Amino acid sequence: MDDLSLEKIEISGPTLASLIQRASSSPGNVDGLIFGQIHRIVSTNLSDDSPAESFASSSSSDKIVATVTSFLCSGKTVSFYDPLGRVDSRRIDSLRVDSPDRLLGWFSARRKTANRPSMRELAVASSLSSQFHLPIKDPENPKSTNMASCVFILLTTPTTDQLIHTHEYRAYQFRYSNQRLEPRSLGIVNIGPAFREHYGSFSPKSGFPPLICEVSSSAMNVDHDEGSLSAIKQAVKDQKEIDALADGLQVGNLKRLVGAEAANYTGGIEEMYERMLAKVESLALEVEKSSARVLELDNHNRKLRYRVARIGR
Repeated sequence: MDDLSLEKIEISGPTLASLIQRASSSPGNVDGLIFGQIHRIVSTNLSDDSPAESFASSSSSDKIVATVTSFLCSGKTVSFYDPLGRVDSRRIDSLRVDSPDRLLGWFSARRKTANRPSMRELAVASSLSSQFHLPIKDPENPKSTNMASCVFILLTTPTTDQLIHTHEYRAYQFRYSNQRLEPRSLGIVNIGPAFREHYGSFSPKSGFPPLICEVSSSAMNVDHDEGSLSAIKQAVKDQKEIDALADGLQVGNLKRLVGAEAANYTGGIEEMYERMLAKVESLALEVEKSSARVLELDNHNRKLRYRVARIGR
């Protein structure tokens, strides 16, 4: 069990966003620990042939997937290892929080550097793998097994300043047999029917960043003509209808999207989005009709001005 390969590494969208936000808001380079679980997934492929041929041609594959559920950022570099990359287990124990999830590995966030591991990061992964083994949960075998390995996530910023593309990230697995960091695909688990099976697997410890939602009333304090007031009243009415769709789905309840209550809560979220999209689509059609009417009136006024100019001559 010392040289198993991970099929892929998965992380929830909010956890990855929180990790990127933590790295971008720090004054310099940072590193930290990542926690989660490792599952063994057995999938069977069956063909549509006759039963005898189907049994002969059926095949089962054994996949090992690492799921990142939380992280702990130290706020600096060289937080749990020395400059030579040797891990201090006592410092890790002092940094770790009480969590049902196990230590999977670590991450490093650098600024304006190449998106590939450095020699020191390789040394840290090697030292971490020798001291902490990854536990594998097998649904068919209640007795867990361990593998000498380490998950490593590297975050970097582009070498040149860019307005939209701000961060790059890659995931690696340290293979103890050949002492290498091998790249692995990083799957982002988001909200939707395609990811429903993952909802109960995530219990992130990194809370959502504070969201400031303020409704500005300055526009209501300015004098408007009758047309503007009617437009404002209609906008307020539409906003109230959209707010009614989100009644009971406050931002603070987003934590229910993961965990035991996710199966029931996500259905309501998806229904709310469908109703909101239908309302937004109807508003868009009304705007399209009003724009066409405005264009028609503008063309009519242009013709009138042209006629008046000809009569004036």
